[in-house]
Amino acid sequence: MSAILNGIVLHGGFIPYGGTFLVFSDYARNAVRIAALSRLPTIFVYTHDSIGLGEDGPTHQPVEHLASLRLIPNLSLWRPCDATETAVAWKAAIERRDGPSCLVFSRQNLPTQRRTAEALAAIQRGGYILRDCDGAPEAILIATGSEVHLATAAAERLAERGRRIRVVSLPAVDVFEAQDAAYREAVLPAAVTRRLAVEAGVTNSWYKYTGMSGKIIGLDRFGASAPGNVLFKHFGFTVENVIRTVEELFL
Repeated sequence: MSAILNGIVLHGGFIPYGGTFLVFSDYARNAVRIAALSRLPTIFVYTHDSIGLGEDGPTHQPVEHLASLRLIPNLSLWRPCDATETAVAWKAAIERRDGPSCLVFSRQNLPTQRRTAEALAAIQRGGYILRDCDGAPEAILIATGSEVHLATAAAERLAERGRRIRVVSLPAVDVFEAQDAAYREAVLPAAVTRRLAVEAGVTNSWYKYTGMSGKIIGLDRFGASAPGNVLFKHFGFTVENVIRTVEELFL
């Protein structure tokens, strides 16, 4: 199917898209890579993006796929956290003319995040301050997709304890990294070294943003067969674990 999408792009007259589970992007790897190499504006839609898909088990639960796809040059990958980021991701993919886009969606329902007008406008930059604090932040939480709501909920509870926490949503790493240095520094100031990244996938690529002194809540193993909410709790993707891990940064 993915090769057919590329063929439609080459024919002209259409902006094609096609979808499947994220774990099955492995079968489409050649076509995705050719689209990136040939700068074809094909749109690949991938769903069921984590252990949250549930009882199908580890054979169907993507773990390394987000990191792997992000490594492909000239491929833009969006993993939105709610309907608002999804709309921005679709707009970016449709307007992109010099390469393919991957839109990666979760199976489970996710809450809509509250945003200022400034944050809403900044989504298109791939990474932005979703929730900020009064004064300079003591720590920064970085998250994508279905894990963003864990970060914002944890930040709210930490604020009640007097902690100054910034939450950065990073739906499109490649788009964020294409921004100018001043913007990236404004979002992730180098002076704030207490950082925690939260994403339900392999962790290696996140050290670029957390540094070796930061922490990552991720998944460096295959999943398991159980309801999605049970798996998230089992593997530490909970508000309580985010709070506990942030507090460890202050020790």
